[in-house]
Amino acid sequence: MTTKGAVARFWRLHLVTATLLMFATAAFAVSGKGKYGPHAAPDLDKFPVNPDGTVSVIVQLAPGTPPGQVKQFARSINQNLTGIGAVAANVPVKMLEKLLSNGWVTYVSPDRPNKPSWGDAPPPVNAEVARQNYGVNGTGIGIAVIDSGVYPHDDLMTADMKASRIVYSESFVPGDLSTNDAYGHGTHVAGILAGNGHDSGYGSGYANQYVGIAPNANIINLRVLDQNGGGSDSAVIAAINRAVQLKGQYNIRVINLSLGRNVYESYTLDPLCQAAEAAWKAGIVVVTAAGNLGRDNSWGEQGYATIQAPGNDPNVITVGAMSPLGTWTRTDDIVSSYSSKGPTLLDHILKPDIMAPGNKITSLLVPGSRLAAMAPSNAMVTSRPTTICDVATDATSCNASVGTQYLQLSGTSMATPVVSGAAALMFQKDSKLTPDTIKARLMKDAWKGYPSHGKSWAHDIKQRSYEAQYDAFTIGSGYVDIQASLADNTVINGGAASPTVVFNATTKTAKLVNGLSVVWGQSMVWGQSAVFANSVVWGQFTVDLDSSVWGNSVVWGQFGTDACSMVWGQSVVWGQFSDELNALSSDDPGDTDDTAPDPAAAVVAVSSTPDPTATPAPAPTDPTAVPAPTDPTAPVTGGAL
Repeated sequence: MTTKGAVARFWRLHLVTATLLMFATAAFAVSGKGKYGPHAAPDLDKFPVNPDGTVSVIVQLAPGTPPGQVKQFARSINQNLTGIGAVAANVPVKMLEKLLSNGWVTYVSPDRPNKPSWGDAPPPVNAEVARQNYGVNGTGIGIAVIDSGVYPHDDLMTADMKASRIVYSESFVPGDLSTNDAYGHGTHVAGILAGNGHDSGYGSGYANQYVGIAPNANIINLRVLDQNGGGSDSAVIAAINRAVQLKGQYNIRVINLSLGRNVYESYTLDPLCQAAEAAWKAGIVVVTAAGNLGRDNSWGEQGYATIQAPGNDPNVITVGAMSPLGTWTRTDDIVSSYSSKGPTLLDHILKPDIMAPGNKITSLLVPGSRLAAMAPSNAMVTSRPTTICDVATDATSCNASVGTQYLQLSGTSMATPVVSGAAALMFQKDSKLTPDTIKARLMKDAWKGYPSHGKSWAHDIKQRSYEAQYDAFTIGSGYVDIQASLADNTVINGGAASPTVVFNATTKTAKLVNGLSVVWGQSMVWGQSAVFANSVVWGQFTVDLDSSVWGNSVVWGQFGTDACSMVWGQSVVWGQFSDELNALSSDDPGDTDDTAPDPAAAVVAVSSTPDPTATPAPAPTDPTAVPAPTDPTAPVTGGAL
């Protein structure tokens, strides 16, 4: 095996292992069906026991209960999660029933592991037209990056290179106080959010320039993932709570969560979702990754019902991934094969909310990080000559070596900061905006030029065929349009919770119901308002007079019993995730190569539904699907940011 092949194989096997650890074969009943009763998570009795005989749990307390109450039942207290009225602790297995017998305990769940939501490799989105038109670049806005840490890359310095825009750093990784990014994921995310392109020669005339969406925003670095990209619920919750505490000091208006895990209970009980809602209530927009399980067909569900927590919460903005195909126009972009689809398990919330480019995004590299060591050579990017006069700092020497400063990654992790950056620009333009207005504008103004009820056949890097859907459960309200959202002056009074979908198994139809939000109560945004009527928010997805929403035939008509149980049932069941179901490859990570459009992957109108188990020949290029001329008001995507 060649060195390149060995590295590529290690890259692939590592991520397959991570996926299997995260989505191991298991079956979990709805809350209340587990060994410990209705106030315990259904997976508590199956959660790994620590070597000292304890289980790491999060104990949610009744209002007014002192956190110290838990001490008498715990061997150790790991975190006081005051933001959601909870305590993270290690409790002996034999004490769990005694703990749960107390009336002041409302819910006990395992302190579950979290992983970054990325699948492979991509270029950051160009919002330059919007920035120029409105004179915004994120100045003064703080964005909390809750991830694997942020490395002090040149592109995260101020324009004069005299100060870092990483204005606060703290680690929540147990036993590791370092806030650097040993894994390399959080820095990549931060670059998409706020990289200023310094090391790519931005402004110097060089072709490859990589600039984030809000290139002068400040980064609040809250590290929760370790050197292997793993973390726990309690660490993420503690970091969210810290972001809320620091909101005033650093003007934190956005939290970016490019991470997630399986859904095990309703969002109303999930402590991770409750922490996200607490931040939303505090006036911070929370943007989360949808997940990378769009290829999962374990139960014949074609990737539906695979949204991860906390993206299953109705208040947060949940982002799916598109493949830009290496062009500057959005009309040829296709849904990334790995992007998770709704509805959410158990609660049946309509997700994702919006889409953004996520496939093969080029952003910041951390030298010596685990991802840098594992990445195949064609995912490493040197964006300018290795000998260059550094015009940004008026260097007199032209012999300084720049080297490789950028890396390609793919996944909904990479799409999430695109939307977070858009929210930061909107806050800079109007600091009085609420999280609900931000969410409503982004969804209302999203580009909705997809084929009505359309599908297409596309291919991943291994040339495996998959069916790209364009229904509300796959692309939500459409493709983020930063220019349009900045131009929108609509203000809402009330919540913007994503609606619940109610499925009628007899008629195989579904209705949108205004969601019950823990924070805001009943939201009337989507259904009853003339401005936010369903047809405006959801675009071409048919919503008739009785509020029925049309899904595609795969969702409603062709599911087997297992698939229907998976998508619409009241239990959580996970199948065996194999190599064929994750978004990885043994060579170049990602979907079809974005360096040039693949005619076989172009969106084509399909009126019938092919057999999802078949592997069809590449679809011929449809002349009616040729991209229209570039719209100057469209969000620009491609290699030069």
